[in-house]
Amino acid sequence: MQALKASEVKLTNGLFKERETINREYLMELDNRALLQNFYLEAGILLPGLQQVPDPEDCYLHWGWEAPSCQLRGHFLGHWMSAAARLAAANKDRELEAKLYTIVDELKVCQEANGGQWIGSIPEKYFKRLETNEYIWSPQYTLHKTLMGLLDVYEFTGYQVALEMLDNASEWYVNWVDSLKDKPRVVVKGEAGGMLEIWARLYGITKKEKYLKLAKAYSIYHDFELLAEGKDALTDNHANASIPEAHGAACMYEVTGDEKWLKLTLEFWKQAVKDREAYATGGQNAGEFWIPPHHFYEAISDRTQEFCTMYNMVRLAEYLYRFTGEREYSDYIERTLYNAFLVQQNRFTGMPTYFLPMRPGSRKVWGNKTRNFWCCTGTMVQSQTIYPSLIYYKDEEKNKVSVEQYINSEAAFSLGDKKVSICQEVNMDYCSGALFGEENGKNSKSRWALKFTVDSEDVINFSFRVPAWADGCIIINGEEIHTEEAYYTISKQFEKEEISVVFRSHLTGEGLSDNENITAVFDGPIVLAAIGEEGKHYRLDGRSMEEALTPFVEHTYEAYPWQQSSYRSYSGGTETLFLPLYAVTDEMYTIYVEK
Repeated sequence: MQALKASEVKLTNGLFKERETINREYLMELDNRALLQNFYLEAGILLPGLQQVPDPEDCYLHWGWEAPSCQLRGHFLGHWMSAAARLAAANKDRELEAKLYTIVDELKVCQEANGGQWIGSIPEKYFKRLETNEYIWSPQYTLHKTLMGLLDVYEFTGYQVALEMLDNASEWYVNWVDSLKDKPRVVVKGEAGGMLEIWARLYGITKKEKYLKLAKAYSIYHDFELLAEGKDALTDNHANASIPEAHGAACMYEVTGDEKWLKLTLEFWKQAVKDREAYATGGQNAGEFWIPPHHFYEAISDRTQEFCTMYNMVRLAEYLYRFTGEREYSDYIERTLYNAFLVQQNRFTGMPTYFLPMRPGSRKVWGNKTRNFWCCTGTMVQSQTIYPSLIYYKDEEKNKVSVEQYINSEAAFSLGDKKVSICQEVNMDYCSGALFGEENGKNSKSRWALKFTVDSEDVINFSFRVPAWADGCIIINGEEIHTEEAYYTISKQFEKEEISVVFRSHLTGEGLSDNENITAVFDGPIVLAAIGEEGKHYRLDGRSMEEALTPFVEHTYEAYPWQQSSYRSYSGGTETLFLPLYAVTDEMYTIYVEK
């Protein structure tokens, strides 16, 4: 399967568009000088107007992990460039594109001031420390983000300057790798997991042998040896350091066709997802480390589900969906979008929560716009830009288009030499600011009642993913269809034809294998949270979900279709409100309630 290009899909009004817009506003809000501060300092360039800082409170600089005193300084700008590049391409956003190109041009000035190769926000000597036992905090992780950002700028916007800068920067790595021939393991130290993917991507684009040489030098991760032998490579391993290694393996398969890389990627997925279990929200780590299989209840804390891992696991699932076309990967992505991407972004400020607390009676801890810059601040700004790339896929050989995610959007692209256009929206009518819906002939309002308008110049195979939570039922133009297949396909030429698609969501429970007395509550793929002190002490008391929870609806003028999945439950004379976890901002919440 092939993903559509960034310029071929855009979001339209709805929850995901709202989150994208908040994110875009944050990208624009950040000051260029502050974004570049550590690159200027490393290049010996005075920060304009800041040779002296009389009052730190009045200068607009970035602190936290971006502070000049932090060894990880400069990592965020790469995430920023990746996010800006995707949005600029998808939305033809000339204002954001101009800001992006200005940033890249200034980085080129810094690279030239550093001698023409080094493009770091940290000193080159940090890499020298990798050869010793002296402590250093992830220099390769830091540099990877800058390289990633430049590569995304080139791939999404075509800005040639970014590719030229990468070509120059790669010469530094060629020389560094050559200097370590007698100690090759040094090359993969310092959280170097993402580097393999960078060199593989560049080899795929340019076919230059130096990139394949670098990829081979970065392909000796110890985790690969364990995966190849079928041994547990993940338990108690640093989760966000290991997932990018799997990205690298997947990308190597994509550009070389060597099956060994696909086997490694699939084994990683098996150990991470199939063998391990997960929290209801999809997370599989605590304190940044993989939880041992079936020990998830004992790991519940305030430091569960680091957001970086959720973003990177979605990227891995996307690779595997393209390779296999199997529904399980899109189902995984859907659950993670609703219960991590939306859940861990503040819907008012766009800021992330580093971890997702899961103790009963938890509250989310939000980042600050200029004072934290955690790793998760970076992956959050990227995450809110990739929704369009996850919705539609095509297979040229099978003349097939597949709808993988149900998100309001428009797409216009070619299948072979024929043009296809798709508009997807929640099937509701607007009247005087109110929203009304029809589902199967009954007046209703459902997030999963959708309308597609499809136009194709020739016959195509148009497929809908039947989510696992839909229990094999899809309603097409009012006809209820039960199927054991993962996809339902319509084969015909579409002439601006409207198709009604409805899925029925159900309340279900999902527990943890090491505690049979608790359960999380789902509405379709959406995790519900019990709110407040009442939620902290809530008990189902043996009732089924349908018996215990009553739908609660409040009409507003906001994105109404996504305000459903709200319920009330009465127990012992006390009312408990259950809301989608993604709608919780500062409220106290509980994910796992007692049965």
